[in-house]
Amino acid sequence: MTNHYDHTDHLSGSLEREIDRLQEMIRSPKMRMLRENARQARTPPARIRNAATIILIDGEPGSFRILMGQRNKALKFMPGALVFPGGAVDRMDGSISSIDELDALTTKRIRDNSPARASPRAARALALACAREMAEETGLLLGQNSDNPPSHKDWFFFKDQNMAPAISSFRLLARATTPPGAPRRFDTWFFTAPTSAIGFRPQGGFSPSGELENLQWITPQEAIAANTREITRVILVELINRLKIDPELNPGFPAPRYYFARNYFNRKVMK
Repeated sequence: MTNHYDHTDHLSGSLEREIDRLQEMIRSPKMRMLRENARQARTPPARIRNAATIILIDGEPGSFRILMGQRNKALKFMPGALVFPGGAVDRMDGSISSIDELDALTTKRIRDNSPARASPRAARALALACAREMAEETGLLLGQNSDNPPSHKDWFFFKDQNMAPAISSFRLLARATTPPGAPRRFDTWFFTAPTSAIGFRPQGGFSPSGELENLQWITPQEAIAANTREITRVILVELINRLKIDPELNPGFPAPRYYFARNYFNRKVMK
């Protein structure tokens, strides 16, 4: 099957296989029917929402584990799937005070690859959404003690512990946009962070939410073999390859973008 790839980038065989599987899903009769039904009904396409996901990494080269959880089976979007903590960016995320900021290279890459050159506030909102979603879905706080914790009601996890989020250790891994035809569409930015970024752990290790359950530390290889969706497996292979080449997660390392255009699933490296 033909895919559109950035010709300057060499893809591993495992990554090509996962991309092909995703391409097959997007071009499947079910997805074509969804797109055709929406076209005939003349319903407005689903609005693409900004979203952010964070992959916590534990361990040393050769034995990395990551944090994932299972989405509640009653949810409409990806029920039962094994996923990374994350979700849609909220309006207030960009205005939340933090201990530190994203590194300049990551901020620039997000701005250069966003519509109409996103502001620095929009770039930091993605990282802060990761910290908020991690707190909501796992109880883990990616932050440090602070005399100025967030006061917004959605950030009570941090306020209750007198902490503020810390985001300077976050690294951009990839970006993916949900294809047309899906009932919900997200422009998702995938970040990584080391477990050293955790400033607070609840008693028992986690506080699972009603949305994310069965939280576990798992190797990327084990996750690929579990109940993960196509795009999640693509991101997992990206992570495996990145950790082999760049275990220190240098902020200047290239990050790919995945998107659907002209009936093809495309991969393009963001400069």
